[in-house]
Amino acid sequence: MSDPKKQARRASPRVLLIGCGRLGTLLGTQLVAEGWEVVAMRRDPSMLPGSFTVIAADVRQPLQQALPAVDAMVITLPPGSDRSEAVEGYRAVLEHLAEALPSVPPRVLFVSSTRVFDGMPGPRPISEADEPVPGSDRARALREGELLAVDRFAATIIRPAGIYGPSRDSLIRRVAEGAPMQHARRTNRIHETDLVRALHAMLRSDAPPAVLHAVDQTPAPLGDVAAHIAERLGVATLPAIEPAVSSGTVLDGALMASLLGSLTFPGYREGYDELLRERRSRRI
Repeated sequence: MSDPKKQARRASPRVLLIGCGRLGTLLGTQLVAEGWEVVAMRRDPSMLPGSFTVIAADVRQPLQQALPAVDAMVITLPPGSDRSEAVEGYRAVLEHLAEALPSVPPRVLFVSSTRVFDGMPGPRPISEADEPVPGSDRARALREGELLAVDRFAATIIRPAGIYGPSRDSLIRRVAEGAPMQHARRTNRIHETDLVRALHAMLRSDAPPAVLHAVDQTPAPLGDVAAHIAERLGVATLPAIEPAVSSGTVLDGALMASLLGSLTFPGYREGYDELLRERRSRRI
């Protein structure tokens, strides 16, 4: 176990980022600027910023080195496609972290997904008070990962909706290509800028919510979002897949808005307009 006095004497708070991809890198860069020490673990850390302390390791395997005492830990690891393998993967990750850490960090964030509601019937808004209803193997694996993280680390759960941003512009590409879509599908999303803001707020809050749905304020049918992008691109409205199926969920973003005060991109119009402006500026 770590020496509490030594931990108390550490000048800067220290965070451990597990599976540090783009979101972790954006969050870690912000924390470094605020004086945090960032330790990032991923299999290939060669592309991570030089301001991070990096650990090259696959956390799905037993770790060969002890981890430092940290004030917070953020786990961002997607599940595999096979449910049983995904659940065992989450179980292995959490056990390996528990074995390598000198103590349980005071704050642990486990990034899951609103996909855990993909078995929820009907269009009524879903809030953090609702129990997940996973309908797919991937959703069931995510939910079991959440429960394991809460049990092992008393983790706070963050469930992003569909993430989009500068490196996640697949919908723009699909619209530009004229790909048919299920226009009636109910969708929710979050710009990566606001997701990073939410992660940051959950780390810094004295009393964060136990569960947060990271969603913007404008759930919408996929056809509405695609039509907005098509108008901005100056291309034809996309053909609809028939028959129309009103699948998907509607998520209540009240808690997210309360946590952040306001979102940088409160809806898909603001978010995709900014992405399209950035794309145009890169071509000039």
